[in-house]
Amino acid sequence: MGGAAIAGADNENPALPLKNALIDAPILSTLLRLAWPNVVALSAGTCVVIAETSYIGRIGVEPLAAMALVFPFVILTMTMSGGAMGGGVASAIARALGSGDVDRASALASHALAIGLIFGLTFTVGILIFGPALLEVLGGRGEVLAHAMAYMQVFFSGAALPWLMNSMAGILRGTGNMKLPSLMILCAAVLQIICGGSLGLGIGPIPQFGMRGVAAGALIAFSVSIAVMAWYLFSGRARVVPKIAGLKIQRAMFADILKVGLISCLSPLQSVLTISIFTHLLARFGTEVLAGYGIGARLEFMLTSLAFSFGIASVPMVGMAIGATRIARARKVALTAGVLSFVAVGLIATVIAIFPDIWVDIFTGDPGVRAAGRRYLSTAAPMYAFIGLAMSLYFSSQGAAKMLGPVLSQTARLLFIAAGGWWLVTHDAPATDFFLLAAASMVLLGVLSAASVFLTRWGPKNELALPVRPVLSGAAE
Repeated sequence: MGGAAIAGADNENPALPLKNALIDAPILSTLLRLAWPNVVALSAGTCVVIAETSYIGRIGVEPLAAMALVFPFVILTMTMSGGAMGGGVASAIARALGSGDVDRASALASHALAIGLIFGLTFTVGILIFGPALLEVLGGRGEVLAHAMAYMQVFFSGAALPWLMNSMAGILRGTGNMKLPSLMILCAAVLQIICGGSLGLGIGPIPQFGMRGVAAGALIAFSVSIAVMAWYLFSGRARVVPKIAGLKIQRAMFADILKVGLISCLSPLQSVLTISIFTHLLARFGTEVLAGYGIGARLEFMLTSLAFSFGIASVPMVGMAIGATRIARARKVALTAGVLSFVAVGLIATVIAIFPDIWVDIFTGDPGVRAAGRRYLSTAAPMYAFIGLAMSLYFSSQGAAKMLGPVLSQTARLLFIAAGGWWLVTHDAPATDFFLLAAASMVLLGVLSAASVFLTRWGPKNELALPVRPVLSGAAE
């Protein structure tokens, strides 16, 4: 089991075998080993989006429009419960294990499940009460509104399921186990496509339930993932077993998770708001420009999954290093993950910026949309690398429990888009200038995120006064 005591023993006797690869093994190879399962799982998630769009389109045009209305709420639920609060859970677990406190890690796991249940029920109540009004504000009318409500009522009645699923995934990732959560995401994606398609379209003896069936398919898939991960956690196969019998609810445990998770939740909120503002700004140029931007945005979504994979892999590595007071290693992990994300996302995006038809031709043959898509990709796609850098450092900061800087960087981007967009509108600027604004905002986000991470103290306040431990200059660093 990883911890400061074990790390200290290894330092005193270098001949002892390494007990915790997340603290002692080479950084690059460990990051790659942890990241690849996430790449596979997130690729499956992209397939779900494509498949759902396909079979909802077969139900009808109104359901397809309804899904566009509901999708932001679904994405917000999944990103908040997964990357944001799930990252907070993983960070707290990793820091406890890094300090050698397994009992604390087990108690944190129980509190994480309670947080997931509470937030899930809050989403259920909030969406079921205010959902209809929100859908109308977004423009839902008539049959489109009816289909959107049908999906929303079923999906958000079970909102606790994705929250519990992602809480369990966060617990496992905090221990360094990336394979099981990724396998469950992969299995859930397959089940969601099969169940959602079968219940939505009606296959064989199964009647067609439409949008309600599509939503039910997602909940069935989440339930299976929860069952498998719960069995794994409570059977003692994981490095931590959530405490249930004799558990004492402690405010400090909630605070340890929420100090990262709550602040992290502001990032997806701001991201959705930024996209909404920019989409509204582009709408004035007509459907072709808006559709061209949408094609580029799909590429951004796909490529940032790579950054997510490296970033979420860095959370337990940074967290355990922080728990073991190995601050130099924690920063090297963050730097390595950031560089990997920047290079991986940047290389692919730049190739597509040079040859945009590789991507644009997948989605449309319309000349106007193709032209707008090419312009956006040639302008903004090379800057996707900075989005990748920012996302990776966001997760590394979760591991260090230092989230204020990355979140404020997202705030700066939001204000930059809003102010810059207003200025361009008042000066009647062409669409290309708005594309340049988007590209500049990506650079701003990446640079500010990097600056905030490397200017923020990750160690204790008296870090400089501590004696230098031999491990900080060892080969593991």
